[in-house]
Amino acid sequence: MSYDLAVWEGERPSSDQEAGETHSALYEQYIDTDVEIPPTPLIAKFVEQLLQRWPDLDDVDEDDDEYEDIPWSTSPLIGEAAGPYIYFPMGYHRAEEASAYAVQVAAQLGLNCYDPQEDRLRT
Repeated sequence: MSYDLAVWEGERPSSDQEAGETHSALYEQYIDTDVEIPPTPLIAKFVEQLLQRWPDLDDVDEDDDEYEDIPWSTSPLIGEAAGPYIYFPMGYHRAEEASAYAVQVAAQLGLNCYDPQEDRLRT
């Protein structure tokens, strides 16, 4: 099981409900499709900043102590991005810290961050 976050470009939704609707529409348009859509430069920058703090799982040997500290449940993390949207999983063992950092990075870049587990915008 994982803890997931959705991050996207665009106007800030006016409510958690609107954010949920936007997330669902973006997921369907960009993720739930057979078409490969490269991430936008801003989403790529978001991922780069996350990876500066914790590397991709593929970049660390499983026997390395650092491997257990990596929060991402998928690798490469950029593979979860499409167009102006990314939906990515984290392991519960680091989800609180990693999601807080992701929210901070998203805010700095002017991106929206949505928590589908709690059906709410994160700020």
